[in-house]
Amino acid sequence: MNASLRGRHANCKSTAADYAAVNAGDVKLRASMTDARIVNGPSLNGLTFAIKKPGFYRYVPQKLMNTFRFTKNPLKLSYGRKREDKRTVVDGALVFDSGSQVSASYMIGTRNCKLKYSYLHGGVTTLEPCYDLGKNVWGFAISRRLYDNVFKATYHTWSKNLALEWLRNHVFNGTFKMSASVNLAEESKDPKFIAETTWELEM
Repeated sequence: MNASLRGRHANCKSTAADYAAVNAGDVKLRASMTDARIVNGPSLNGLTFAIKKPGFYRYVPQKLMNTFRFTKNPLKLSYGRKREDKRTVVDGALVFDSGSQVSASYMIGTRNCKLKYSYLHGGVTTLEPCYDLGKNVWGFAISRRLYDNVFKATYHTWSKNLALEWLRNHVFNGTFKMSASVNLAEESKDPKFIAETTWELEM
């Protein structure tokens, strides 16, 4: 039997434990707190419990996937239908080599079309410019892996939002994530900080 525990802290709200889940055979027990503040004393606001059996309620999405050859390069295509709004989405990715590919996502019947180019440099640094045809705007992301750490920066031109992220994934100590973001279009430019950590336990 295994369990997972996640904690979350932000500069506008503190959360002692966002959720705790225990897997007991084919049944999952989960407790979550949506507003567990610890700054002015502990509280258990929004405490909920749930019992879930995977596969008891099953939804099979309508999605088809296939891979073709385009000028000797693999072209991966997927065709899926969203259950929420009953719209069809076509995704594609053209792989040039192990570190370079172009991907696209298009929702049929709308102007929602996004293009992204991903380039892996030196096996540790990833550059990802993206373009939204519907909004006619750009976005940029750069990430670098250093041992168990991943550092990432993203910027979206339409929202003027700059975000920095540090993710550490350790086999024994679990996962730690710290992020900061600031909206450059706002006059105050107050940064937002979030720290999250997850522990996986064997019982």
